[in-house]
Amino acid sequence: MNTIKEIPSKETYIVRHPVLRKGKPLESCTFEGDDLETTHHFGLFFDNELIGIISLYSKINTTFAGENQAQIRGMAVLEQHQKKGIGEALVKHCENYCLQKNMDLIWFNARTAAVGFYQKMNYKTVGEAFDIKDVGEHYLMFKKL
Repeated sequence: MNTIKEIPSKETYIVRHPVLRKGKPLESCTFEGDDLETTHHFGLFFDNELIGIISLYSKINTTFAGENQAQIRGMAVLEQHQKKGIGEALVKHCENYCLQKNMDLIWFNARTAAVGFYQKMNYKTVGEAFDIKDVGEHYLMFKKL
């Protein structure tokens, strides 16, 4: 059975490291703002094993007019559990959380390979692809809630 619950930032490293920072030092799993009171990390557990994570930051992107914005970062699912709806469940959990907190918009920088995944959930790209140093090509994506 799948359960989603809030977890401490350091617990995300179990999934962040092998999926998002493979081959890099463990310290690269620390993101700016991870430990702010306004940041929330959610983990999806299958039979008490953490298999997917997502982090939600209260962060304004000036590209968008809305004042109540949230940024998704570090969404990842362990490779052997991908393509089973876990990522979608995590994103929807964040959307519901944001709606409860009266957020207007969710935005994030999506890896090029993940753009199609987010488009299926009605997220839209803005502008051209850009490179994030040591990570790769990304697109700015958003969804109004």
